[in-house]
Amino acid sequence: MAVPSRPGQRLETGIEGVLFDALPDAVLVISGAGIISQANAAADRLFGYEQHQLLGKDHRMAFADGHRRGFEQLFAGLRQSQESGHDVPAPTPFEAHGLRSDGTEFPAEVACSFLHADHSTSVVAAVRATFHREEADAGLREAMSLLSATLESTADGILVVGIDGKIAGINEQFTTMWGIPDELMATGDDAAVIDYVLGLLSNPAGFVDKVNELYAHPTAESHDVLDFLDGRTFERYSRPQRVGNAVVGRVWSFRDVTPRRRAQEQARQAMAELAEQAAQLKAMAFQDPLTGLANRKLFHDQLTEALHGKDGTAVDVLLLDLDDFKEVNDILGHHAGDQMLVEVARRLRACVRPEDTVARLGGDEFVVLLTGSTDAEAVAENIVQSLNVPVRIEGSMLRPSLSLGLSSMCEDAVAASELLRRADVAMYAAKAAGKNRFMRFQPEMMTALVQRTAMEAGLRLAVDDGGITVNFQPVVSPRLGEVTQFEALARWARGGESVPPSQFIPTAERSGLISTIGMHMMRESFLQLRAWLGGRLDRSLAVNVSSVQLGERDFADAVLCLAASCGMDPRQLVLEVTESVFLDPDAHVIRQLGSLRNAGVRVALDDFGTGYSSLGRLQDLPVDAVKIDQSFVSMIRTGAEKLPILSSMINMAHSLGLRVTAEGVETAQQAAYLTDLQCDSLQGYLFSHPEPESGLELAILRSADAIDALEGLRLRR
Repeated sequence: MAVPSRPGQRLETGIEGVLFDALPDAVLVISGAGIISQANAAADRLFGYEQHQLLGKDHRMAFADGHRRGFEQLFAGLRQSQESGHDVPAPTPFEAHGLRSDGTEFPAEVACSFLHADHSTSVVAAVRATFHREEADAGLREAMSLLSATLESTADGILVVGIDGKIAGINEQFTTMWGIPDELMATGDDAAVIDYVLGLLSNPAGFVDKVNELYAHPTAESHDVLDFLDGRTFERYSRPQRVGNAVVGRVWSFRDVTPRRRAQEQARQAMAELAEQAAQLKAMAFQDPLTGLANRKLFHDQLTEALHGKDGTAVDVLLLDLDDFKEVNDILGHHAGDQMLVEVARRLRACVRPEDTVARLGGDEFVVLLTGSTDAEAVAENIVQSLNVPVRIEGSMLRPSLSLGLSSMCEDAVAASELLRRADVAMYAAKAAGKNRFMRFQPEMMTALVQRTAMEAGLRLAVDDGGITVNFQPVVSPRLGEVTQFEALARWARGGESVPPSQFIPTAERSGLISTIGMHMMRESFLQLRAWLGGRLDRSLAVNVSSVQLGERDFADAVLCLAASCGMDPRQLVLEVTESVFLDPDAHVIRQLGSLRNAGVRVALDDFGTGYSSLGRLQDLPVDAVKIDQSFVSMIRTGAEKLPILSSMINMAHSLGLRVTAEGVETAQQAAYLTDLQCDSLQGYLFSHPEPESGLELAILRSADAIDALEGLRLRR
């Protein structure tokens, strides 16, 4: 590279200038006095200067205070070499912080070389920004920290020896277990350390033989026991250390099992006493420890015995589990949940004969085996009614609810597992039918199970093929007299027929597809409503979010990134959630919603009034608005009713600074009633059915007509 003779003169023409400006890294040519004599186009871009602005300036203007040490050492070495007449030593790359023209800093790596021309020496500095390394370095530091913490927290002593027999690493527990003095380890004398170790063992020769054997077979693994002169006992494990497919050393792990050996001896002495308790232990092996009922093993044994019993004897299996039992644990705690399970077990025993088997299979799942019963359905109905009686637990009055499936051995002989599977299918049919009931197994229930499986397969195909679309239902403000929000609703047309969201959304949650569908819905909504939203903060988009989505660790970041990529202002986004999402035991959902709200996203509590404790917990939930469930709106028929529950809900929400939307508004009387109660927003078929993007204008016109009619109705009242 030819360097112009005059400082500040830039290479403008010629192949040298073209190549200089084509370099991807920023390049500065700095004179021995620290003045920038050359800068390529990449340097102008990196440091934020216009062409020629860097030339003739002190190089320190391009680097932040406190991050110029590399250059200072470089120029000091250059001056020293010039004074002594010796060759200039080759500089090594160093890190620095660049300084842009706007005052912002950036991390960089600087590689330098010396350029000798015209009886002077200049420094050629190639500067490369290292933003991309920060995340990788942070990940590496985190991984190394985790590895170090793991090694130091283990109870085992770890010794790593290279293939050359040199000690490559140890943890602190190793030196503690072997009592190796710190000053000995500090010498780095591996032979002295090994001699010290051998002096502690009862059989040092055996120790050395095992080491030699393993190093003769680098891929071998080993486990043996070491006895110490002081009576201690260590277990020794050894595995090859690999990098890829190559063995580069060996990892030794030592565990002090002295207490365990002593305990084993004590255990042998206690065997005589345990033999006397064998009968009791056998009984406990077949008993659920919490409820005292039979456990899964005993139930299967007795069911198998019943199926192989006398021909013609009726055998019925009643499988049940408690509805929404998780909420009891989450709200009142596991101790309260255990109390409820004990009470359920007591009631079940009271519903059957002494010779019948009642078992707890696990969690909140119970099973009853009836042998020789004349009316299994009557027993099932009695169980449902008996369990649905309130019980006071931890100061709260709870009403257990259950879903029960009944299957019976008929003419067709079936195995125990098949009879239990049929009861399980019937139980889920009872749940699907509304819970708190029993259902007898029917062959068509298996067909329904197949249909659910087919629906999941079809849903996966629809997700892959873009078959999930979005419709929008307007939300109107009676005070403003216009549409202020659209709620995005998922739609799936399968084989020319619309599948209700109440069917495919639960399928999506069970199959793990809900996250993909949710982000697709959000992206399409952002894009399709962008023109209507128009950056106006008095207009918003509402999107439903499930607990499965909120359970993902990066959900909040993903939403904000998606909004930014679509040009969506987070303040125009409303996420609708149900109260059940706040039952997350580690408060992860609360943190996710907090991050979103800090960015301007609003949160609305959907189906307000239908949860376990909506009214009592409302002031503690991170929400900005509530949506009154349509079951409350449907109580308004003529508009002349006195419904204090509605006015109380609206007033309480307003007192907490929350906005209120009533959904499911279908009549003008309902709209007028809610408007008189100062309900902020209304949503329902009265204004418009959900419409695709092409029907948005029509939905707005319909809503406007309904608002005008509503105003007229209120004036006539």
